[in-house]
Amino acid sequence: MANPAVVPDATLPAQVPSPDAPPARTPALWSDYLMLMKPRVMSLVVFTALTGLVCAGKPMNPVLAAVAIFCIAIGAGASGAFNMWYDADIDGRMWRTRSRPVPAGRVQGADALGLAIVLSLLSVMLLALTTNWLAAGLLAFTIFFYAVIYTMWLKRWTVQNIVVGGLAGALPPAIGWAAASGDAPLNAWLMVLIIFVWTPPHFWALSLYTSEDYAKAGVPMLPVVKGAKETRLQILIYSLILIPVCLAPVFTGLGHWPYLAVSGLGGIVFLILAWRLFKSSAGEGADPRNGQLYDVKAGALDARNLFAYSILYLFALFASLLAERMIGLSA
Repeated sequence: MANPAVVPDATLPAQVPSPDAPPARTPALWSDYLMLMKPRVMSLVVFTALTGLVCAGKPMNPVLAAVAIFCIAIGAGASGAFNMWYDADIDGRMWRTRSRPVPAGRVQGADALGLAIVLSLLSVMLLALTTNWLAAGLLAFTIFFYAVIYTMWLKRWTVQNIVVGGLAGALPPAIGWAAASGDAPLNAWLMVLIIFVWTPPHFWALSLYTSEDYAKAGVPMLPVVKGAKETRLQILIYSLILIPVCLAPVFTGLGHWPYLAVSGLGGIVFLILAWRLFKSSAGEGADPRNGQLYDVKAGALDARNLFAYSILYLFALFASLLAERMIGLSA
């Protein structure tokens, strides 16, 4: 469930070995197993799922609600572990990911796979027993989609990997809603659509200043296959589609005036940054970094800025929906 398109787990230690040197093998720590679950990705999954659960507006036992969110979290962790197990070969070729536990040799691939299987079974079965089979089925589908459809197929074989694969990271609000209410109405899927359309401009902005990594690993990301100029154009197009989608909840009753303010004003900023990126030369030249995701050359700053802002924008959208329920506004 970790979203290929939602907050890449890219934090590296301060000292990263040379990309030409083999990674040193060190004993696994508990933090290595936590890293397998991509905790940064998991945190956004949990937040959007919680928003869906609360926006459902159905009374729910607090303990069962906490268990439901826990199940969604470890389901996301299972997706991350599957991804790190299968992608260890390409992760080891990329500067941004070569220090992950499996390619660095701290965790064996079989152990990562075992963790992924256990977490998958535990999350789906526990969610089914404590809430309902619709929520559990959506969670199982999300794990399968990310682990098999995206990781094993789309990521390595098509330039549309992020577009289609983004569905996995978009589903948590519907899972949370289903856990609370037993159904998934239009407003639940509208939240899914927001994340789905948000994913391409978010992740393509990142790929503009990490394209050398993807090229080295043979991953057909849009800048590698179609070039930086086409990527900047596609980011602008998706951004123009995203903002009306983000405004739609106001017309369905899901969002109210606080949400309208956040989505409207925030959307204007998003479009300005997307336009500046379109007019820039981001992704045109080599962009050597020193191991830090945000350490980019001046020419790639517009891509970095949109990537960083897109995370803030998505968080603000869902936070405003959550806040509206807390102050008594309801759909």
